[in-house]
Amino acid sequence: MNFQNTIAFAQQLDADDELKQFRESFYIPMMYGKEAIYFTGNSLGLQPKATQDYVLNELEDWASLGVEGHFHARHPWMPYHEIFPNQLSKVVGCLPNEVVVMNQLTVNLHLLMVSFYQPTKVKYKIICEAKAFPSDQYALESQVKFHGFDYDDAVIEVAPREGEYNIRTEDILQAIEQHKDSLALVLFGGVNYYTGQVFDIKSITAAAHKVGVLCGFDLAHAAGNIELHLHDWEVDFACWCSYKYLNSGPGGVAGVYIHEKHATNTDLQRFAGWWGYEKETRFKMDRGFKAIPTAEGWQLSNAPILSMAAHKAALDIVEEAGMDRLHTKRKLLNAYLWYVVDEVNKAKQVFEIITPRNEAEHGCQISLLTDSNGKQMFDALTKKGVITDWREPNVTRIAPVPLYNSFEDVWQFGNIVSGL
Repeated sequence: MNFQNTIAFAQQLDADDELKQFRESFYIPMMYGKEAIYFTGNSLGLQPKATQDYVLNELEDWASLGVEGHFHARHPWMPYHEIFPNQLSKVVGCLPNEVVVMNQLTVNLHLLMVSFYQPTKVKYKIICEAKAFPSDQYALESQVKFHGFDYDDAVIEVAPREGEYNIRTEDILQAIEQHKDSLALVLFGGVNYYTGQVFDIKSITAAAHKVGVLCGFDLAHAAGNIELHLHDWEVDFACWCSYKYLNSGPGGVAGVYIHEKHATNTDLQRFAGWWGYEKETRFKMDRGFKAIPTAEGWQLSNAPILSMAAHKAALDIVEEAGMDRLHTKRKLLNAYLWYVVDEVNKAKQVFEIITPRNEAEHGCQISLLTDSNGKQMFDALTKKGVITDWREPNVTRIAPVPLYNSFEDVWQFGNIVSGL
């Protein structure tokens, strides 16, 4: 498509957008008397207007039914978590029995590492990305220390080459091959939070399996953003939060994927809780844990209904929009963003984009490297009603998302930057 850097062109793209009506399903923050240009769906997605009703329904059922809500609420609480597998399986590309909603992201990461990081004196190392999100770094650090290893020895961080911002896939694959004799686990993000780089999940998983090593992913910045086919790629496990591209509220309940070859193995080591116990005999309260032979077998406690109601409100919108249509719009919206930023830089070099330009290597987010005056520009954008995300020392992250951002948002962003 031959883009144009005009408001009329952006408005025509919006008029042709078959998903444009979904913007009306969300509350757009107001700044200075008008709707903000909200480009931080990679940090916290916007609130669906339906969320209040979904949560209020559960509060009303709690008020009127008390404990009987577990069985007689409009959406009975006992099996409430069973609502999600069919919807989420389409988001992350898996079978319904491979996915479960529970806890929060880092809790789930620790629980999965109990099962999938089982080091020996010889094979104990973990390969991960350099500059992973801090929670992942801390989880890895505490896990290896728990097993008696030193972080600097046990954790291999694959970094960009000198002078580059992104990690080459061949360097990841080479590290796996190089350390295969001492390797216990490969654990990467699906998308790097800082640069927006999408990692080649399929190739990384295949390389790990080739040397007999399990492979998992933190999909916090990937779920609801990029195309995922976790089952077909034979990813062993993954986890994600729901409050970014899945719009389920701050600190919202999180998700877990476990490939069925592991999920059906009820003898697999885990930290157990009673909600992961086989459903038929759960309430006999017997000693001795008997796991549900699906991803549900990793659950600990009964469902947090209020946060799950918010999650349900958001996923219903995602399901209605359809992942294929969302990916199509995301690619066009992002391509227009790259074009607009390039046009800004033609007039005056404002940004250096550190996100890979190749469409297969980025999702909604692009990361803009600025000079020492970058924070001043970030603050100036905020005063103009543009909500972006600042990351030290000098990166502004922007992520227009297909459910509620418009092409006019993108044009307005470029127009505002040009006027600073």
